[in-house]
Amino acid sequence: MLTAGRRMDNAWMTLEQRGAPPAELLSADIYDSWMRCISLGLDTLRPPAPEFVSPATLRQEQQRCSLIRGLALAEMHTLHQQIAGSNFMIAFANADGLLLDIISDSSFSDASNAASIRPGTVWTEANCGTNGLGTAAYLKRAIVVHGGEHFFARYNNLTCIAAPIFAPDGELAGILDASSDCMSRQAHTQALVAMAATQIENGLFREHHRGDMLIAFHNRGEYLQTLSAGLLAVDNEGRIRAANRAASILLHGLPASPGRRFADVFRTKFSAFVDEGRRKERQRLEDEVGSQFVATIENARQFSMMQAISRPRLPTPKVATQFVSADPAIAAVVQRVGVAAVRKMPILIRGETGTGKEQLARHAHVASGRTGAFVPVNCAALPDSLIEAELFGYAEGAFTGAKKGGAAGLFKEADGGTLFLDEIGDMPVTLQAVLLRFLDDWTVRPVGGTKRQVDVLLVSATNANLDDSIARGRFRSDLLFRLNTLEVTLPPLRERSDFSEIARHLIHKIDPLMDLTGGAIDRLAELDWGGNIRELRNVLSRLSLAEPGDLIDEASVESVLTHSAAERLPGKAVGAGGAKANLHELQRSHVLSAYAETGNNISKTARRLGVSRNTIYRALRGKQDQHDRGEE
Repeated sequence: MLTAGRRMDNAWMTLEQRGAPPAELLSADIYDSWMRCISLGLDTLRPPAPEFVSPATLRQEQQRCSLIRGLALAEMHTLHQQIAGSNFMIAFANADGLLLDIISDSSFSDASNAASIRPGTVWTEANCGTNGLGTAAYLKRAIVVHGGEHFFARYNNLTCIAAPIFAPDGELAGILDASSDCMSRQAHTQALVAMAATQIENGLFREHHRGDMLIAFHNRGEYLQTLSAGLLAVDNEGRIRAANRAASILLHGLPASPGRRFADVFRTKFSAFVDEGRRKERQRLEDEVGSQFVATIENARQFSMMQAISRPRLPTPKVATQFVSADPAIAAVVQRVGVAAVRKMPILIRGETGTGKEQLARHAHVASGRTGAFVPVNCAALPDSLIEAELFGYAEGAFTGAKKGGAAGLFKEADGGTLFLDEIGDMPVTLQAVLLRFLDDWTVRPVGGTKRQVDVLLVSATNANLDDSIARGRFRSDLLFRLNTLEVTLPPLRERSDFSEIARHLIHKIDPLMDLTGGAIDRLAELDWGGNIRELRNVLSRLSLAEPGDLIDEASVESVLTHSAAERLPGKAVGAGGAKANLHELQRSHVLSAYAETGNNISKTARRLGVSRNTIYRALRGKQDQHDRGEE
């Protein structure tokens, strides 16, 4: 029996000798694609030069596709982190195969004829032969093109996994692709790409039907907030506007097409369904053939059957304007978080320290329209022995030291609002089981007290690798699945395209009368910013004190950075490189000064600087480490 490699060698030999590929040695999709390439007059030995559109055309198309592009970029960042190892590239192309965006490793660029794999390249079969993007666009379904299955040998070192993305009207809207060198191929990548494509499709569906009632349903309640849930858009008279692909599968061919009525599909009366949806988050639905579903009206708060005459347009959720999102990828993240918050979906925010995870959580709180409090909790700062009592409360006399009258607990404090669990990866495993029980029924069980139900939007954040923690038994995988109904990642500051907007936003918050020149911003943008936005804010605070005028220029930035580094390294010559290397020292010095001014009070220091208590602990640990090394 021939190996896969041997079959491809024989297929290529037959193609070169006879001018046609052998059908028995190739999959049906690859064989058909090769035959299309031959009919187009393509020669495997003489590939045409890559076709590029002009920068102006590329920008125009990126702007035209801004909605789907924003959703795609958010998924691309998530995919790039999910796919382990290196030599990977994630790409998004429009329906015509025009490559709009890529996220890649430098190792991939070095190993894969990268000159032709960049935004602006046209990846149709007519231009590039059999390939993931072009062939998926033609077939309008997912495909894997591995190694020698590419029609041109220049791409034989690649494995391309591509999935189409469809608009709510069923038309092809784009293609998502994950490519790697053949040695880095991973079995689970195809499933991850398909899931990402579905996530983008559902995002398009929800955005397109914001003015309709959105009904999510599934045979099993635990899958109601997953990608396998069906989505129906229905107007205020019970007419079906659209159904996503999962809905069509779940309804087994029932008449759920646009223009049909709710009553054509379900035995439950539409008016009764809507009335119960106002009272209960979930309810039962039965279709016309007797299948049972658990359903929820995702936008019940916004949609009202009492609105008159025309089909209502839903108000855009309130936006937390303090979160800068000029970067398209960040804008997509912010939009998804806002929508998820309105639906009370648990949100998990990943990202390095200082990337703005708490600010994004506050945005979710504002966007949700909830009237309760925003309650932040640093899981890393709570003593293991008290964390359950802090979160869930306790009755009077429940344990030694319990205060008179007991305590309601942070979950009760956040009732009607948002609970933000920061550094969730540092939560003790024993408490993770308790939190998992809470997520089953949203009921708190105070230590020594009686249980009670609360209405809480739960947002979690971590800078830890939770997958690694799960592998080492430090974090429960079932808890992660409940926390990350929506999972987003904030990229580090150095990878964001909106540095100037962030810098100006921060300096205006520090002093509304101050501004930065273009040169000052360019100089700051050259730095590494290991502490991300938080570190930038501290440096700008220092600049605002040192600059007597109302405009900070490049010379002012250079002077303050050099002076700050020199203060930390007396007797040494320090230039721009030294300033860059010692920004962490500047931040730590700023934290320690504030710590001393507040009488060594960690909570007060964190509030004064607008940082987490974890930052204060790290600064103190750094000081102790320096002392232990005899450097102080």
